[in-house]
Amino acid sequence: MIISAIAAVAENGVIGNKGDLPWQLPDDMKFFQRTTLNHHIISGRRNYESIPEQFRPLRDRVNLVVSRDINFKAPGAWVCASLEAAIDIARVADQKEVFIIGGGQLYAEAFEKKLVTRLYLTTVHGKPKGDVKFPDIGKGWKEVWTEKHEKDARHQYAFTFKVLAAI
Repeated sequence: MIISAIAAVAENGVIGNKGDLPWQLPDDMKFFQRTTLNHHIISGRRNYESIPEQFRPLRDRVNLVVSRDINFKAPGAWVCASLEAAIDIARVADQKEVFIIGGGQLYAEAFEKKLVTRLYLTTVHGKPKGDVKFPDIGKGWKEVWTEKHEKDARHQYAFTFKVLAAI
């Protein structure tokens, strides 16, 4: 099974600010939806709670939420005690690919443990303020696809989609 991470990351490493995204990029949201649709997705508790309530759990996906809080409830989602437990649920379900969707702590753990073999990365060409950063992923990656988008009336920053594979 391919273990992927998907993230939008500003040039300064920022991925979040006060429980929200620090930008409005509708085409990135569509890319996220299209890429993760009909897959298992793994989220940390705080990241999951940052999703507007009317969209939780994310539809047409199996939502797996990692939390150390044994009393945490996420109606319509599976609550898992560890990242590995969430990955095991996807593996048992015979998934070809599972997506880690954030937040910062979960990404850091996944890269530190070298679990991620594919990265769907949106580079946001700006340096917004934020309180959550994406971890350093090192140099063991090769770009296998890229697509650039300019800033326009709907997108406050230019951005580039990339798919990276572990080497």
